[in-house]
Amino acid sequence: MDIALFSPSSLFADEDVSSDDEQTTKTDQSYVQRRHQFPEFELLIREFSFHQLNANLLWPGTFAFAEWLVKHRSWIEGRRTIELGSGTGALAIFLQKSFQLDITTSDYDDQEIEDNIAHNCSVNGIAPVLQHIKHSWGDTFPTADPDWDLVIASDILLYVKQYSNLIKTLSFILKSYKPKVNEAVPHTDIEQNGDTCLGLPQPAFLMSWRRRIGKEDESLFFTGCKNAGLEVQHLGSRVYCITYRETTVKETA
Repeated sequence: MDIALFSPSSLFADEDVSSDDEQTTKTDQSYVQRRHQFPEFELLIREFSFHQLNANLLWPGTFAFAEWLVKHRSWIEGRRTIELGSGTGALAIFLQKSFQLDITTSDYDDQEIEDNIAHNCSVNGIAPVLQHIKHSWGDTFPTADPDWDLVIASDILLYVKQYSNLIKTLSFILKSYKPKVNEAVPHTDIEQNGDTCLGLPQPAFLMSWRRRIGKEDESLFFTGCKNAGLEVQHLGSRVYCITYRETTVKETA
């Protein structure tokens, strides 16, 4: 996987980052432990001082996406969820604590990432820790019959050369999903900005980002999704819904 040769902070100098008032505690030479304010409470998150795959920090998109999900709580409550590119696990931990969401974390096949997510689960009162899947995008997925009806991700479009691998993994999860016996696909009407739109179909991929990527790179990803038989819809606030089913949410952007 490509390695970023720049400081993460240089990607969003003008973004409103939630870490201005963070209390920082250095634990050792390898980690920094910070308190981060999420919409409903504070989480204590241990981050790598450096990680070559950028799994070390909470990006601004994490907080923006958390706020969006709180506003659309009814869309995701009760969903069986997997997060791609979990990093520190902070977003998944927030969703489990706030929504009691059945959520699995996943990231690059790296034991340090898994161990750090487990640590962050423990210090924030999640026991047993969240299930985690080590998986490098594009490789054979460890679970042959995925049954997650919701896939989420925040700020994962940095590595352009990995787009095809990401789409391959995403397509497998969405296309392989089979609802459980007697499980109905939800079609709940939801009010958003005065408009009524259908709830998220099963399965669906919700993606948000605040990283600054070029329009050409953005187009490469969305075109790749469409070529793979996926449908992309912008829900506003830089949140996108990607599905493999004909049933999609109504565009409100």
